[in-house]
Amino acid sequence: MRLFPLLLLPLLACSQAPVETTRPPLPEGPPAIPVESGGRGVAQASTAFPETFEAGSKGAYTAAAEPLGTGLWYFEDALIGSSEQDHKHGEHAARLRGKGRVRMNFDAPAGVRTIRVSSALYGQDAAATWELWGSVDGGRTFRRIGQPVRVQSPRLLSTTFQAGPTPAPLRLEIRKTDGGSGRLNIDDIALEAAGGAAVAGGSVPSAPQPPKPTQSPTPPPRQSANTRDDNMALGNPSGATADANNPTNYLLTKPQFTIGYNAQRGTPTWVSWHLNRAWMGAAPRQDDFRPDPALPRQFYAVTRNSYSGSGFDKGHNCPSADRTTDLDDNSATFLMTNMIPQAANNNQRTWGNLEEWTRAQVQRGQEVYVVMGCYGKGGTGLNGLKTTIDQGRVTVPARVWKLLVLLPEGTNDLQRIAAGQARIIAIDTPNDQTVDPDWSRYRVSVDALEAATGLDLLSKLPLEAQTRLQKTVDTGPVR
Repeated sequence: MRLFPLLLLPLLACSQAPVETTRPPLPEGPPAIPVESGGRGVAQASTAFPETFEAGSKGAYTAAAEPLGTGLWYFEDALIGSSEQDHKHGEHAARLRGKGRVRMNFDAPAGVRTIRVSSALYGQDAAATWELWGSVDGGRTFRRIGQPVRVQSPRLLSTTFQAGPTPAPLRLEIRKTDGGSGRLNIDDIALEAAGGAAVAGGSVPSAPQPPKPTQSPTPPPRQSANTRDDNMALGNPSGATADANNPTNYLLTKPQFTIGYNAQRGTPTWVSWHLNRAWMGAAPRQDDFRPDPALPRQFYAVTRNSYSGSGFDKGHNCPSADRTTDLDDNSATFLMTNMIPQAANNNQRTWGNLEEWTRAQVQRGQEVYVVMGCYGKGGTGLNGLKTTIDQGRVTVPARVWKLLVLLPEGTNDLQRIAAGQARIIAIDTPNDQTVDPDWSRYRVSVDALEAATGLDLLSKLPLEAQTRLQKTVDTGPVR
């Protein structure tokens, strides 16, 4: 039997420990899938296989091309995971959900004899199935290689496909085919030639573009209610960096939101996110408060127990109800890097009312860019005034603030904001039990908020627009 009978590519067989992998019967006549080769641009040097995903940083499931160590890869319903729940060799592995795919957008040279792929379940998820597909015509058609692989363990296990050598350049795609809730980690994709020599990678374009369908030309993608826009589109308010030597201004970039974190206070200085209907679904509240595994090891990791008996709520910055498309999105909001010690009345009444009002605007066709944070020291909770909790490792803020930029769903958001087409609302509340449930009573100008916090809150806008928009206080209707 031949894998690619029309292309004279020899059959690739796979081997793997049967305890953790089962192989359903191979269906006849797997369909070819039309695709197009990858992005264009000035080619940059890449390294040989294996592909370890260590060079990647794609943190969202949205379809996109990603330059990796071996060349340009295309991810669909897949990302590069780095959490403790991602099973990996090193710091990164690919994570696929649903019917996610990861594809080479370049060709490995002819002569591939062996292909090895390591796979495991993400976390303790349910079993999942993946298939290896290949193309020897530059990605125009693909056929399945070997048999489906059923993964039932969180331990990385290598599947080996023995081959040819292949008579033509080879392009691979890994497909999660079961479509179930179990997520899948893929790591260490190795291609070897005669004698075990590593196969060279491809080139990485300087400006990669996602592959385009061959059936008919399509216009470029447009922002809409189904587009998840940049969570930090308004700018980096504090100039935070992902440098462990910068513990008071450390940047944490999540698919769901972005954080400027102060490890010495044990709270975020600010959290920034985008909200539209693409982020709102039916996923239930997870309540899985936990330390953030992305923090550098030398930082103190706040836990759910850090707030126990303090008299303060674990107050979300990015709310749970703002991220309900799937369980991953909702679960991310319960990382303790997204929390502050918040007075119960502030959190449950004033802030809860503001959050519900914001989501109501989204249901009416608005999209919202949100930045929230806190400042000062000393708040009053159920047990009275406190400046810190958790034996001094978590600072209780004196004030809690939020910036909302609302505009109708559409494109060119920054240009529309600069042109005065958005409603800008800045809120600054005391962190105590006497705070009024009516959040609108605490409206201030962006200039006043910047003066109090020392942040630059609309830095992506032109200076002229910042000057014009930041001096006014919103007086619009809130009912």
